[in-house]
Amino acid sequence: MRIALLTEGGYPYPGGDSVVWCDRLVRGLGGHEFEVYALGRGERQRAGAWPALPDNVRRVRTAPLWGPAPGDGPRGGSGGYGRRERRRFGEHFADLAGAVCAEPGEEAATAEADRFASGLHGLADLARERGGLAAALRSEQALRLLEAACRAPGALRAVRAAAVTDLLTVTGELERVLRPLSLDWYGEPGLATADVCHAVGGGPAALPGLLAGRLFGTPLLVTEYGVRLREHYLASAAHAVAPHAVSAPVRALLASFHRRLAGEAYRRADLITSGNTHARRWQQRCGADRNRLRTVHPGMDASPLTGIEEDTGEERPDPLLVWTGRIEPARDLVCLLHAFAGVRRTVPGARLLIAEHPGGPAAADGREAEAYLAHCRALAAQLFPDEAADALSVGDNPVRFARIGDPEVPRLADAYAAADVAVLSSVVEGLPIPLVEAMFAGRATVSTDVGAVREVIGGTGLVVPPRNPRALADACVALLGDPARRARLGAAARARALELFTVEQNVAAFRGIYLELLSRRPEPARGTAGARPFARPPEAHLPVHRAVLTDRAGGRAGRGPSWARTAPEPRAAPGTVPAGAPTGAREGRR
Repeated sequence: MRIALLTEGGYPYPGGDSVVWCDRLVRGLGGHEFEVYALGRGERQRAGAWPALPDNVRRVRTAPLWGPAPGDGPRGGSGGYGRRERRRFGEHFADLAGAVCAEPGEEAATAEADRFASGLHGLADLARERGGLAAALRSEQALRLLEAACRAPGALRAVRAAAVTDLLTVTGELERVLRPLSLDWYGEPGLATADVCHAVGGGPAALPGLLAGRLFGTPLLVTEYGVRLREHYLASAAHAVAPHAVSAPVRALLASFHRRLAGEAYRRADLITSGNTHARRWQQRCGADRNRLRTVHPGMDASPLTGIEEDTGEERPDPLLVWTGRIEPARDLVCLLHAFAGVRRTVPGARLLIAEHPGGPAAADGREAEAYLAHCRALAAQLFPDEAADALSVGDNPVRFARIGDPEVPRLADAYAAADVAVLSSVVEGLPIPLVEAMFAGRATVSTDVGAVREVIGGTGLVVPPRNPRALADACVALLGDPARRARLGAAARARALELFTVEQNVAAFRGIYLELLSRRPEPARGTAGARPFARPPEAHLPVHRAVLTDRAGGRAGRGPSWARTAPEPRAAPGTVPAGAPTGAREGRR
């Protein structure tokens, strides 16, 4: 089976979203061929070196969503088109802009969704015929059409006062996001030969899959472990308070566009998978049909952590709380430090290790993350002055900041092996990966009630409200003071993680989904060209050289395993009709 894996800012770019998950999926399904179609988000991704790709990745095609548009298509006239093309572009872009600017409402929801889809696919047809949309989307015609949509009756209140600079910003962003419509990925070899399109995200990554489904009937699977639309909303809220804040009309227009795009991807997808029910609820709010939603928990490599010995239930005079993850404001380490101050009042010997994952601040927002880390270090020094046992001893702070991979904490497993309790203090989470790691390590956990925490924990840890240092401190003290309960919760957490969050269960789930989607693909009508689904099972295709096999009598039996070959039908005796043959059939095969 040929799978077209569609990504945006992810696999195979280094450090991108879902890189580890995609790599494990591709390697786990070695019997299938993968073609990767990757959209890059920035210059830093192009400069990085790709990881070694497995042998079943047959082709990788990339396109940037940043910088000037490559190969812009024809030039001349407004937007590079002639009169007829300009009229077609105006009709389709007016539909798309009108749907984006329209006030959302239940009564007109279907009509506006159809209008957006008509504009989107009309622009795709124009791009395929004429070679590109970049110049047209940045033209004065597009600017005037978008302005008219913003001023039209029933438009979003936030966009009615959009200035020319706002419209220029929005049309520039639309040109970048819609670049997949102008790519040369839709022929042979390309998406025309794919059996299934698997989009990692409901944003721009799904655009090639939408076109392949419309042109070739290729089934589309959308997988989101972090909902793309939710990420855009969070980023938009951050841009509203940034030093160079984005204006309200720009934020409203782009949020509406991404909402419409996600809705179109969910509406056209054959199946939609999420990593947890939290993401699934977001998808349903954005228009996904609940009958096409599946929850497939992400797979993680448990082997580095399952070798850690389980908690023995012994009480120690200096117990250790461990926090791991990326250091950024959403993790609310300020709340954790204040909670630890409350823990120290009850358990004076308690210590706290804040272990940052490799590439922490750089993986977040650079300067903001570095400033937040410095603030947390200063707060820890203020709350917990260095302590010494006596007048001759060197003072020591009960809070340690370390980076995994440094000599102090060489491996993630070393941090969890020394832990008595693992803590999660976030105010925003999707799927809490550090929590799953702690469960694999067999450690009891205390977590804030955000994102998919309750679904992941499932009764094997303590959950407290976010931004509540007192509740967080009380839960930690409760576990530190009851070693037997702590050991029971840790053992139950490990059993739950091994059941739900391993690579094996994830790969098995997607193997079944791929076969299910292929079986649904409509069979060509009689008399038309085209292969019949399952006429040759996927297992019969091995992307390696196969040995020549022999039958039991020692003769050549052909190439490939016996279960992949069609058994010869028995010859009928002269003058008889084979079993199952139609009336009047002659001797021999049907």
